[in-house]
Amino acid sequence: MKRGKKMTAKEFALRKRKRRQWITFLRMLRYGVNNFSRNAWLTVAATAMMTLTLLVIMVSFMARNVLLDTVAQIRDNVTMSMYISADAADEDVAQAREDVQNLEGVTSVEYVTPDEYKDEYRESSRNDPRALAALNLAEPTFPGVFRVSIADINDPSMLEDYVENNELYQEIVEEGREPSFAGERRDAIDAIGRWVGFAENLGLFVSVVLATISSLVVFNTIRMAIFNRKDEIKMMKLIGADKGFIRGPFVVEAAVYGLIAAVIATGLAVGLLVAGQPTLEAYGILIDPTLSFMKLYIGFVLLAMIALGALIGIVSSLFATRKYLKI
Repeated sequence: MKRGKKMTAKEFALRKRKRRQWITFLRMLRYGVNNFSRNAWLTVAATAMMTLTLLVIMVSFMARNVLLDTVAQIRDNVTMSMYISADAADEDVAQAREDVQNLEGVTSVEYVTPDEYKDEYRESSRNDPRALAALNLAEPTFPGVFRVSIADINDPSMLEDYVENNELYQEIVEEGREPSFAGERRDAIDAIGRWVGFAENLGLFVSVVLATISSLVVFNTIRMAIFNRKDEIKMMKLIGADKGFIRGPFVVEAAVYGLIAAVIATGLAVGLLVAGQPTLEAYGILIDPTLSFMKLYIGFVLLAMIALGALIGIVSSLFATRKYLKI
């Protein structure tokens, strides 16, 4: 019996402690929400800074996605040309095409016949009367063309090795025409590759820098809000409040900043993306995949932004209150 009474007393004490913790938690929530509305100007400043931070992060994320999609489109449109003699037998052309397709790093091979290549040249020169006149008078012979897409436009080494060592290709190649991955054309392709890599790295670097700067601004804004209430913190310490209870309302307040800022930043970012779509697409920037993703998963994006905003606010608040909680 005594043992049973002892267990009951423990359960009662545990229940009482949990109830006290729950009441303390509700009080921290209430004080945090009250603090949010106590100083309108400070609340607006902190929320604005948090909104700017989240907006920069989200715009950077969207911009990097747009950049990667555009770069992928450019990469897919860059092909390596290999010129085949117009006299080459069809079976030799078919075998050479199969050999090139089987090379590691080659994603696709398209064969353009001499007649098709001639039509393409005529179409591309339709605004050049002299070129069209020369074409009609001379009726030059055009070669066939292998247009090869590779995974990495900066590394056509597999094609270079094939051109140098494959006997069949050397028999059917158009004399006097270098492949596009050699000579002056190679310089142009290398330049495209360098700009693609630079654009990807620049997008990541700018995103990290802007997000870091904005986060520091948020931290300082929250620290300023806490500084204005340092007397209140000292008073709470004097009456025996523990650190968790003192810190709690500020953490709740910062989390509210993050929640409101996340909703505003998400709306602004999506709005900017929609508004800028016609202009960006006019310059060949591929924006539709990113916009479709945002529309399809807007709920998850908003939740992620709220979580991120709350995290930034809570971490900033924890660091900012540490100075005033030292004994």
